[in-house]
Parts: sequence; C-alpha cells; structure tokens
Amino acid sequence: MRYKLILEYDGTDFYGWQRQEKHISVQQVLEDALFVCTKERPVLFAAGRTDTGVHAIGQVVHFDLEQSLNPFQLQGSLNALVRPHKVCVKSAETTSDDFHTRFDAQKRRYIYKIQNTRYPPVLNANRVCHFAKTLDETAMQAAADLLIGKHDFSTFRASECQAKSPIKTMDAITVKRIGDMIEIELIARSFLHHQVRNIAGSLMWVGCGKWTVADFKDAFDACDRRRGGPTAVPYGLYFMEAGY
Repeated sequence: MRYKLILEYDGTDFYGWQRQEKHISVQQVLEDALFVCTKERPVLFAAGRTDTGVHAIGQVVHFDLEQSLNPFQLQGSLNALVRPHKVCVKSAETTSDDFHTRFDAQKRRYIYKIQNTRYPPVLNANRVCHFAKTLDETAMQAAADLLIGKHDFSTFRASECQAKSPIKTMDAITVKRIGDMIEIELIARSFLHHQVRNIAGSLMWVGCGKWTVADFKDAFDACDRRRGGPTAVPYGLYFMEAGY
C-alpha cells in the first residue's frame, strides 16, 4: 500500500529534511516512528527537500508498506511517536501505486517571512528573518516582477546545486506587507537549490535602497551567482504546499 502524508514542522532543530549520518532530520524522525509502529522500514519521499532551519506548513511525503493500515490510526500513532520533535502529521491517506510526491508535483509554493522592525524578534525568533532597516515593498515587487516567466536563474543558484539546468519558470511572485511583516510568496513547478533564499536576499537589497530595480535586473541578467545578493537566513523560509 502507498500512503500520503501532509506534514508540518519547525525546522529550527532539524538539519533539513533528508536523513543524515550524524545529525537529526525530519525524514529520520518519521522513518524511525514508522518502524516502531509497523516494524517496517519504508523510505519516505518528499515534495521538497528543505534545508537546515527551513520550516514546512504543508510538506507532502509518500511511502510504501507491505501491510494495510487505517490512515486515521496511522496519523495518531505517528504523532505520538515523533514527540518531542517539532513535527506532526496533519493528514494521512492511501494513494495510488503510481503517485510520487516529487515527480508528480505541478507546483510548489514557498513563503519567505521578514520581520521589518528596529527591534529583534522574540516570539518569532527562528521563525522569521529580521531586517532592521525599513524596506520598500513596492520596489521589491517591481524587482520581483522581472522574475516571472522562463529564465536562466543562475544568479540565484547555489554553487552546490545539482540540477541539470538553471532554466526554471516562475509562475508567480508577490511581495506584500502585513503590519511589520513582509512576505514574499513564490510559486513554480520546481526550484533550484537556495533559489528562494537567494532571491529574498537580493530583494531585501532593493527594499533597503542598496540596489535599484535596475541593479537587480543587471545582476539577474548576468546569470552569475557572484553578481547576486546575499543568501537570506533559512528560518524565514516556509514550504507551504505542493500542487498535483
């Protein structure tokens, strides 16, 4: 039987999604919990491989089991077994044998959250990026609009990215202010390694006046990571959902 889970997790204490030898990961915690309740060791496949410190609201995973389990009971068992780690199963269901969370995803949606205040975050510590200088969200949106469509995103691609091509299609990107919080929402079928965080770092340079929109365009058109802005901190980033 193939099962599909929707996960939520606080990435602060995890070294990303993917299982590692020496550090705790979300994948490891879930797979270990599955072994306890099923005595099987399935491999979990995720719609997005989040990095160290990155959070998720609607991560989608799938796995196979030899046995048939009630999804409602499976959800409850896993939520009990993953404690005290900050991860939960929001929903569980059976799915078709040919469903694949990663390869079948038609879109992925991320949000990058920036607390734009002089004072540092306390309640939101490790859950937002803090930027003390006032940001102009209108200028940030003007720069973000340049990214819509199919482009070479090498300027926002991490050097260790393993994707075969830097060509990606950005379906939508919006920058909005909600009080003291700025949210950058990005939607695409797939993203390069660190693409969202590199875009966020460059947009913050535009927002604080370090770059003009024209400077942002020149950096983007250069297709060179060395021309881009900084990589924004991971804990402002949220994997929101995958669409199928």
